[in-house]
Amino acid sequence: MPELHTLITYLAVLTGFVFFPGPSILLTLARASSSGTRVGVATSLGIALGDLMHTALAVVGISAIVLASAEAFFVIKMLGAGYLIWLGLRSFFEGAPDLARARPLGAGRAFRQAMLAELLNPKSAMFFLAFLPQFVDPALGRVALQLSVLGLLFVAMGTLATLIVAVGAGRVSRILQANPAIRRWQGKVVGGVYCALGLRLALQER
Repeated sequence: MPELHTLITYLAVLTGFVFFPGPSILLTLARASSSGTRVGVATSLGIALGDLMHTALAVVGISAIVLASAEAFFVIKMLGAGYLIWLGLRSFFEGAPDLARARPLGAGRAFRQAMLAELLNPKSAMFFLAFLPQFVDPALGRVALQLSVLGLLFVAMGTLATLIVAVGAGRVSRILQANPAIRRWQGKVVGGVYCALGLRLALQER
């Protein structure tokens, strides 16, 4: 298990990730707004299943790296830090997405599309490989368990956030459409969280 202070830090960072309008939130919001709450919930669950698969792949891959070489694990963490900073800068400077482009569809199709989109998105795979190792301490042992706990917490909080959006989609959509400044600033907030996490690792004492 990760240490308590690590879990507290991790949960604080997760809150910034999952409750600001990132890709998963915006996809769920677009689906629910155009096709109803049931489709929004199906989208949320599809994203969750995709993330569970990414978690399993990350646990297997990162655990193998730790067992092979502590130096290789450090390199992976540093590359992950750089990737998170890059994601943050990109998110900071990107424009707000257009929520009006979503088309109505059924719940089953929405679930499959969301699951496949999340599972087959190389950016999602890279994010899990970059994000989870930042909170793993090989000195504590049981790396696979640490990664599993972190990954399951990520999926649980992310699913909670998207379910809340699915249920309250109408109101959330109206707020975002009526206040374009919120949509512009969401990318900057999320980007700042990414950059701060990447810099935290890059600048910490070895």
